[in-house]
Amino acid sequence: MTIPQMESRIPAPGRAWLVAALDAAREHRGAASPAGLPAWELRFAEAGRRCGTDEGADLARVQLLEAARPDAATVVRLYRQGTAAERRAVLLALPRLSLPPADGLPLVEDALRTNDTRLVAAAVGPYAAEHLDAHAWRHAVLKCLFTSVPVASVADLARRAAGDGELARMLRGQEAERTAAGRTVPGDLRLVLALTREAASL
Repeated sequence: MTIPQMESRIPAPGRAWLVAALDAAREHRGAASPAGLPAWELRFAEAGRRCGTDEGADLARVQLLEAARPDAATVVRLYRQGTAAERRAVLLALPRLSLPPADGLPLVEDALRTNDTRLVAAAVGPYAAEHLDAHAWRHAVLKCLFTSVPVASVADLARRAAGDGELARMLRGQEAERTAAGRTVPGDLRLVLALTREAASL
């Protein structure tokens, strides 16, 4: 994390707290708190009240995960037992944690089953772009369209959509249904449909 990122997203008291928390996470990854959990996990939980904004808390939690380098079981537990904000941070951190798809993809898939638009947006980041198979990725794109999550949130959208005839078929079906029902066709749907007409990169 750069100093400009911290200054723009986290108030001064939160910045000081985060620097200390990151140092502790790096130096004492296995140290337990009086509650029995590693101390950095308590910092992970309290980031929301320390960092002032949701964006600041996201940034802090992602950085704490990266510094602590928890094992897969810990990452999965933090997601499964976490608040929506904590689950979002785990999803945002996945590309930095080298989590095997067998452990990380179930978290992405769980988020995509929700109607929490912030979780959906976090789920379609670089980890999903790299690891979701074609069928699951297409449905993730459709989920964004259904829930009005901007497709700008979908990492590597242009590359994965290019030349995808099945995605184009699904999008045309949605376009036809909306038109027949007198509903507006979202600009994002037309954007992704246009991307499917691009030649797939070799």
